Amino acid sequence: MSEQTDRRRAMLTKALEEHSDVLVGYARKLLGDWDLARDVVQDVMVKLIPAEPLPADGALKSWLFRVCRNRAIDIIRKERRMNFLESPGETTPDPAMSPAAAVELGDTVSGVLAMLDTLPTNQREVLRLKFQAELSYREIAEITGHSVSNVGFLIHTGIRKLRDKLRPTGLLVQGGVA
Repeated sequence: MSEQTDRRRAMLTKALEEHSDVLVGYARKLLGDWDLARDVVQDVMVKLIPAEPLPADGALKSWLFRVCRNRAIDIIRKERRMNFLESPGETTPDPAMSPAAAVELGDTVSGVLAMLDTLPTNQREVLRLKFQAELSYREIAEITGHSVSNVGFLIHTGIRKLRDKLRPTGLLVQGGVA
C-alpha cells in the first residue's frame, strides 16, 4: 500500500472512532430510531470514503454532521414522519454522586429534555447541536444552512423560552438549572 493510502485509511478510522457515537446520537434524535440512526451514520461514513479531497480536520466534523443531517432528512421525507423523541435514560451521572443526587439530576435532565421537545424544530435542533454535539455557531450554520447570526438568535431565543418554561416548574433556581 502507498503512504497516501495508509494516511487516508488512518484518517477514516480516526473519523469513525471520534465521531460515530455522537453522530448516531444526533441522527437518533432526528429520526427517533436507533437502528435508522446507525444506518444513517454508516451511509455518512460510506460517503466519506470516496470523498475527494477529504475534508480538512477542521471541516471534517461539520461535513459529517451536514451529511448526517441531510441523510436523516431524506429518510424523514421518504417515510413522511418526524419523530424527535428523547429518551430520558440517556444521562449518566457522576459515579461520585450520591444515589439521591443522581436521581434528582436524572429528573432535572428529563424535565429539561421534555421542555426542549416543546420548542420549535429549528430552535430544538440548534440547541442540540450546540449543547449535545458541542458544535460552534459556525459549524451549526454550515450544517443547518442558517447564517451564523441566525444560529445565535435561535439559540438565544430557545434558551430564553426554556428558561421561561422551566421557571414555574421549580427546575430553574436562581438563573440556573437546579
